[in-house]
Amino acid sequence: MIPRYALPEMTAIWTDEHRFRRMLDVEIALARAQADLGVIPREAAERIARDARFDAARIDEIERRTRHDVIAFVTNVAESLGDAARFLHFGMTSSDVLDTALALQIREAGSLLLGALQDLRRVFGERARAHADTPMIGRTHGMFALPTTLGAKLALFHDECGRHVARLQTALDEGAVGKLSGAVGTFAHGDPRIEEAVCERLGLRPENVSNQVVQRDRIAHLVGVLALIGATLEKWATEVRHLQRSEVGEITEPFARGEQKGSSAMPHKQNPISAERICGLARLLRGYAQTALENVPLWHERDISHSSAERILLPDTFGLLFFMLREAHRIADGFEVHPTRMRENLARSGGAWASQAVLVCLTGAGMAREEAYERLQAHALAAQEGVPDFQTRVQTDAELTARAGGDALARCFSLEHHLRHIPAILRRAGILPV
Repeated sequence: MIPRYALPEMTAIWTDEHRFRRMLDVEIALARAQADLGVIPREAAERIARDARFDAARIDEIERRTRHDVIAFVTNVAESLGDAARFLHFGMTSSDVLDTALALQIREAGSLLLGALQDLRRVFGERARAHADTPMIGRTHGMFALPTTLGAKLALFHDECGRHVARLQTALDEGAVGKLSGAVGTFAHGDPRIEEAVCERLGLRPENVSNQVVQRDRIAHLVGVLALIGATLEKWATEVRHLQRSEVGEITEPFARGEQKGSSAMPHKQNPISAERICGLARLLRGYAQTALENVPLWHERDISHSSAERILLPDTFGLLFFMLREAHRIADGFEVHPTRMRENLARSGGAWASQAVLVCLTGAGMAREEAYERLQAHALAAQEGVPDFQTRVQTDAELTARAGGDALARCFSLEHHLRHIPAILRRAGILPV
């Protein structure tokens, strides 16, 4: 992760120093469990728990010679243990420690993501509640459709984030497994009871069936969920970008007036750079999800083709998403709303947003649907070419007035009528009280 997108709380979890700390936690839990079952002397386990130390620089020095990171780690820790060193890492293989420690890191990093995601959902809910009655034009295919409210638009993101909270919790729970089953998963030099005891001490579950590694479908599922959350953040950012366009101008992402600059050449620019940044980073998350999927099929009981990729993709995926969640939160919490421009854009359609309501009204009054559709489409296309607008054309069309009645047609252009169910939608989403 480059420093530009690295936030310190998340970065700290993925440092070598922290990884070695979690590996040492596994080794200490292992020694205690082995001592409980009489596999190693109690005094040795106590010495390991009390005196085991590591030095990241020393581990790096040893690894340059051995070209094996876990051997370097164990060698360095052994230097602090005297005679008890021979019982360190007793009967284990490298992945027993690596994968179990990784589960601890994932749990920590996942907790940060869950908190940030829940914070973002809360802000979406707050702003949806505040703008439940702020009318604006809804768009399909980028074109004017029917009226909606900004609150309804934000409620959609609130609800989607709620689903992501559940998905992320499930994926983190699924990934919270350890394994200490040895070189091919058969406990040839261990005991399932030791694995169970170590995992219990660490707050993990033992992998039901392992080979030399925790199975990577768990990681692929988790990274896929992270990429899916990123896709929702990109959807939010894309919405912001479109609504901020000069010809739309309905919302504006936060801008530090008097300090922030939009362009090196054009002083008037106020660009949606934070939203654009989120969109770009979401592409990386999808790429990492692809790599995580390709890490699932390993040769036989395992190879290490997944290892090099995970050293990059896991810190980067967690780190990028954490940054994106914070950026999305900043935008959601601070974007400026321009209700006057929203009203102007509603008016620009000349009432064409009521075409479906008029169609329903006419067919309900006995007019053939195809005939009504063709007549209204003709009015809409003519209105695009000049005055009068769609509403005026419909309400002065004698045949339509005769069919449906002037009052009934007038009600079709009621904004309140179109938006009458928005409170029910927000109540269903848990944003407004029932």
